[in-house]
Amino acid sequence: MESLKELYKIGMGPSSSHTMGPRKAAEAFNLAYPDAVSFRCVLYGSLAATGKGHLTDFTVKEALYPKPVEIEFDNVTLMHKHPNALRLQALDQAGHVIGEQVVYSVGGGAIRTDENFGQKINHIYPHNSMEEILEYTSEKRMLLWEYVEEFEGPGIWEYLKTVWATMQATIQRGLERKGVLPGSLNLDRKARRYLHKAENSPRYVRRMNNLFAYALACAEENAAGGKVVTAPTCGSCGVVPAVCRLIKEIYEYEDVTIIHALATASLFGNMAKANASISGAEVGCQGEVGVACAMAAAAVCQLEGGDNRRIAYAAEMGLEHHLGLTCDPVDGLVQIPCIERNALAASRALDCATYALMSDGDNRVSYDDVLATMMQTGLDMNKDYRETSRGGLARFFKERLLRLKERK
Repeated sequence: MESLKELYKIGMGPSSSHTMGPRKAAEAFNLAYPDAVSFRCVLYGSLAATGKGHLTDFTVKEALYPKPVEIEFDNVTLMHKHPNALRLQALDQAGHVIGEQVVYSVGGGAIRTDENFGQKINHIYPHNSMEEILEYTSEKRMLLWEYVEEFEGPGIWEYLKTVWATMQATIQRGLERKGVLPGSLNLDRKARRYLHKAENSPRYVRRMNNLFAYALACAEENAAGGKVVTAPTCGSCGVVPAVCRLIKEIYEYEDVTIIHALATASLFGNMAKANASISGAEVGCQGEVGVACAMAAAAVCQLEGGDNRRIAYAAEMGLEHHLGLTCDPVDGLVQIPCIERNALAASRALDCATYALMSDGDNRVSYDDVLATMMQTGLDMNKDYRETSRGGLARFFKERLLRLKERK
């Protein structure tokens, strides 16, 4: 596995695959061809199908500014290494191609090229499965966050301090802002309203309503193109911060305790990234919100006193019960159903942690089993349900709106 710095990335929404990855690719390409007069960018797969809603064309143009950029959306060509691909071309004064590169945006803001696709890049952890990690930590009598420190080094805590501060700032901005999110859906921001209702709710439901408000705040900031932390992606960025803030408030934990939980959560996100996928275009939303739920469940279980086995059990349930979840953003926007899914996945993470804490930690299905299942499920899934906006809610929601317009 790579460093958790490659999992928790700080950047602008609304999509790590559609904005953060392409921006990084375009910026690097721009530096490689300083003499180019203009550029051409061809988007494939989900980048073509939902690039407009995800602001892919905008972010590529911004990265290559001030030189002119021609954007082409290719909805026909299938790139076999990964569905999220873009072809960048540098052009001279006559419009001739003087340089070209194909880049794959593989999820969570990470990019690969034909030259390094499939290579092990900066793998700092020696173990290749969660079962191996659990056996190692058991032998060494160490907690999972201590395992992270052993291989990341003590400097990782300063990075995670920044990650946690950014997560909290995102929540706070989302709670303070109101109005309508950008895009064709004219979707109202709800986090501020939910927080107000939470403050006036009966005590026994107040905490859950607060959780919803925190998750909505992050997800809405992401949808508006705000600054977020991928956990593991932009589209699922509200789940982990929401549960961490709630638990911090309940138990009045110091920030260092939350940061240790974020380290533990990263192991489950990193393992998903290494052995399966966190790309909605490759495996559907199970790889985004499902993995986020697993990470959050692990964090909560640790914060509430769970040992390593129970933590892994909580994470396993968090992902297992999101298996098969499709990625079907309406109009290609990270709004419906994405924002709501963050809130509901946060609540499910709490349930998974509670269930695991009640158990003896000896579950039959391992996290590794669920990752293998998720990957195969994603490969078997019809491509219309993998971030193309051609199936699922993206299709039927729009069809209903069209019928309503025809009746008027």
